[in-house]
Amino acid sequence: MTKNKKIILAALLLAMLIILSRFLSIKTPLVKISFAFIPTMLCAIWLGPKWTVLLNVLGDIIGATLFPTGPYFVGYTISTAIAGLIYGLLLYKKEANTYTEKQFIVRVIIAVVLVACISNIGLNTLWISITAGKSFIILLGTRIIKELIMIPIHIIVILFVEKILRKPFDTYIRSSND
Repeated sequence: MTKNKKIILAALLLAMLIILSRFLSIKTPLVKISFAFIPTMLCAIWLGPKWTVLLNVLGDIIGATLFPTGPYFVGYTISTAIAGLIYGLLLYKKEANTYTEKQFIVRVIIAVVLVACISNIGLNTLWISITAGKSFIILLGTRIIKELIMIPIHIIVILFVEKILRKPFDTYIRSSND
C-alpha cells in the first residue's frame, strides 16, 4: 500500500473516530460507552501500531480541542496511545493472509482484554479519580462491570466489521492497482 493511501485511510479513520467518540457516544461522569474502538481496531489491522498510536493521539487531541466535554487532561491521551499500541502490535496484518482465522480471533480477544485491563480499567480509572476527585477503589467497581459487559461486545463487533470489510479492503486498498 502506498504512503498516500495510508494517509488517506488514516484521515478517514480519524474522522470516524472523532465522530463516534464525541457525537455518537453515551457519557456519564464515570463511564463512557462508545463505538470509537472500531476505527482504532481497523487502523491497527490495516496500518499497524505506529499509525494506530498516531490516530488515537490525534483523535483525542483534536476531539478535546474542537469538541471539549471538560478540561483537557493528558492522561487520557496516554491511555489512548497505549491502547493503540496494544491493538497495533497484536492485530496488524501486513499481508492479506498474515494469520489464520483462529489466530486472528485469539489475537482480537487478547488485545481487547489487555486494553480493557490496562487502559480502560487501570489508567482511565486513575485519571477519572484524579480529575473528578473520587476514590479510585469506589470507581473501580463500576468500571470493571462496564468492561465485563463491553469486552464481548467489542470482540463480536470487530470480528464482524473486519470480516465484512476484508474483501473490499484487500481488493481496493491493499492491491497494488494505484
